[in-house]
Amino acid sequence: MISNRNSSPSDRRKPNLVFILIDDLGWVDTGCYGSEFYKTPNIDRLAAQGMKFTNGYASSPVCSPTRASLMTGKYPARLHLTGHTGSFRPSPSLKLITPTFAKRLSHDEVVIANALKPAGYTSAIFGKWDLGEKPYFPEDHGFDLSFGAMGGGMVNSHFYPWDPNWKVKGKEGEYLADRLTQEAESFIERNKMRPFFLYLSHYCVHVPHEAKKEIIAKYQAKAKPDRAQHNAVYAAMVESIDDSVGRIMQKLDKTGLADCTVIFFTSDNGGLHVPDAGYSAATSNAPLREGKGYLYEGGIREPLIVRWPGAVKPGSVCKVPASSIDFYPTMLELAGVKPRPEQAIDGESLVPALKHEGHLRRDALYWHYPHYSPQGGKPSSAMRIGDYKLLRFYEDDHLELYNLKDDIGEKHDLAEKMPEKAAIFRNKLDDWLKSVNAQMPTRNPDYRP
Repeated sequence: MISNRNSSPSDRRKPNLVFILIDDLGWVDTGCYGSEFYKTPNIDRLAAQGMKFTNGYASSPVCSPTRASLMTGKYPARLHLTGHTGSFRPSPSLKLITPTFAKRLSHDEVVIANALKPAGYTSAIFGKWDLGEKPYFPEDHGFDLSFGAMGGGMVNSHFYPWDPNWKVKGKEGEYLADRLTQEAESFIERNKMRPFFLYLSHYCVHVPHEAKKEIIAKYQAKAKPDRAQHNAVYAAMVESIDDSVGRIMQKLDKTGLADCTVIFFTSDNGGLHVPDAGYSAATSNAPLREGKGYLYEGGIREPLIVRWPGAVKPGSVCKVPASSIDFYPTMLELAGVKPRPEQAIDGESLVPALKHEGHLRRDALYWHYPHYSPQGGKPSSAMRIGDYKLLRFYEDDHLELYNLKDDIGEKHDLAEKMPEKAAIFRNKLDDWLKSVNAQMPTRNPDYRP
């Protein structure tokens, strides 16, 4: 808390929290994670000044459930919010009937914005919400300011006018990522004398794939179709996101807040690697398997960077598996806030990992996606324990087991070679599903092969 109104920003005792979430950004879509085509100097600089997680995960292969985890610290399965809140409906001719899931984040949940209020934080979201229509908007969950949030998960266009449902005024042709960043910069300037939580939740790089012509041209000139990553429009979108990160870092520098601000940077699910609803594939997640909509690594492994001046060693790398469920307890600890006694939080604070001062207590991470995804993913659950990952597919109840240390591309299924290990892991996965009261798919009695 600030002792008086004449204090300087650096005198604050609680850190500001800036969370930058990119929509559909793949694990290898930045330079610091291996891309040779996309140029991301600002994100790379953020990694050089902070910690890069090589085993960062989204809690779901699609957007809404991951965002619910971020806001609550809970697994999507516990929230019964396991699918995206859009209008996708699987064909009734499929083998399984998928469960009816929550299409909004319940008011019973203590969202991070409300949890931080007792510590004096003001909270704002700029961009995508995707956790319910009114009266389940960010301001209905404790956010003091909301700009650009809709009930749905995508805009009609990344250029103004962005969406007919918005009443926000803009300039003709204004790029949405730039406008969200501008609003975030203004929020930082207005609140530099008190602790804040800034959630910059970009609609980029989600479809529709649209970018500035001059940036597209730059990438078209060097695109090589024989390489895995070569989509010039997507590359230009990634560059605009990188520009946004650079502007936020610059604003924190100019306001004297950089040293007392923790920045989180990640994505909500893997990159779109197959055509989706009329849109072409955006990127390649290689060497990872598959992408958005799948519980293979390409659908859930994400870039994750945390910059915490004075605590995180610049340029450090962490191999500890981390998940979207961990951000909530991490931010609470950074703010000096204890969870409410009635809260069931699945995540763990990453502070020990960030400081290299300890280990996380859990022995496994879990995923539950009992749905058919528009990208082709099928109802399934997964668990990672150590270097091993188990997947269970519900159409035929078969198991797949991989050693991610030796086989990051999940090419060599070990389930038949290691049946005892697979059976032990399955029992552990089943126990977890029961513990969170997970909703399960059921057989479709009308299905005919």
